[in-house]
Amino acid sequence: MGKIYVFDHPLIQHKVAQIRDKNTNTKDFRQLVKEIAMLMTYESTRDLKLKDVTIETPICETTVKMLGGEDVAIVPILRAGLGMVDGVLEIIPNAKVGHVGLYRDPETHEPVEYYCKMPEDIDKRKILVTDPMLATGGSAVAAIDFVKARGGKDIVFMCLIAAPEGIKVLQEAHPDVDIYIAATDRCLNENAYIVPGLGDAGDRIFGTK
Repeated sequence: MGKIYVFDHPLIQHKVAQIRDKNTNTKDFRQLVKEIAMLMTYESTRDLKLKDVTIETPICETTVKMLGGEDVAIVPILRAGLGMVDGVLEIIPNAKVGHVGLYRDPETHEPVEYYCKMPEDIDKRKILVTDPMLATGGSAVAAIDFVKARGGKDIVFMCLIAAPEGIKVLQEAHPDVDIYIAATDRCLNENAYIVPGLGDAGDRIFGTK
């Protein structure tokens, strides 16, 4: 079973509190989402492999640890997941970026695919699937289904806010996927929104509401 990691770092908790505030404007919300994703990236890439490399310092020759050639791919779930990509790229600037386009049917709350494109070597990469909200879990499950169908194997899911219902659904559908969460909330309401949540992450990132 994949692990669930909920961040308790004071900086992340502080920034999550700010994005929950309905008075946080679009510019600040977008920047905070980027910063939280950047901080989360440290822990979610902890198992990247290292190799010994010999270099010359200004003083002498020495052996150091460097990444062992295992590359990373970021796969945001459109459109809200895009808000987390720049934060990850700040830490891993050579990562490739795929995209999964899904929207939630307003009546059934089920995900509907409209776009999917992955790096050709997705099977050789550690994959960070990003979406700010893990609500019903349907979009996360579908996105990871698409990634696996295209050869992805080493997959991590990163989100800012998660409901217990979504965590359960994702774990049951993809028990091999680790889940990294900035904060867990109480439940979903009758409209499948997370409570207390932060509203619609996509609208708040892009200023469309």
